[in-house]
Amino acid sequence: MKKGIHPEEYRQVVFKDVSNDYSFVTRSTAPSNETIKWEDGNEYPLIKVEISHKSHPFFTGKIQFVDTAGRIDKFKTRYAKFDKKKK
Repeated sequence: MKKGIHPEEYRQVVFKDVSNDYSFVTRSTAPSNETIKWEDGNEYPLIKVEISHKSHPFFTGKIQFVDTAGRIDKFKTRYAKFDKKKK
């Protein structure tokens, strides 16, 4: 490996999947402003992720339902005024 191109600040970090509250500890250099007390009694930086191997459809084999009704309703109300002009 080339010298001087890899980060020096590897440390233990907790990654938390916010979709299912699954957490795991690994080494990372990712910055974090939050901390969490882990099962071993130590406090680690916390990094929240939206998807992990416990929630990704490729690994779980399950398709997650995404609520699109709210987005469709917002779209219809936003552009309803243009539809009224046609009539």
